[in-house]
Amino acid sequence: MGIQRRAFSGRTARPAGPVTALAMTARCLTALLGGYAAASALASLLARLLPIARAEATAWGMILSFLIFAVLALWAFYERSLARVAVVIWGSAIMAAGAVFLLGVRP
Repeated sequence: MGIQRRAFSGRTARPAGPVTALAMTARCLTALLGGYAAASALASLLARLLPIARAEATAWGMILSFLIFAVLALWAFYERSLARVAVVIWGSAIMAAGAVFLLGVRP
């Protein structure tokens, strides 16, 4: 009886504390703001790099940005490590924005 109780008590969920609430807030902000920044920077980079007409490349970048944002937001809540989520999402936003800045305006 005692063994069964101990095994059952290990499966109960812990109550959410302030650290868990802070981590969830950081994850939500990273998914929302960082995902938006990464999606917009990657869409701009895609529009800049596609070898088609400027208007069509911009349209494709905008269309794909919705998919990129959704995938990044879902992945942010799937991944266990908050540090990995922050590095990948904010890093991709910074890298893509830097590449767009270095490439300049499309002629």
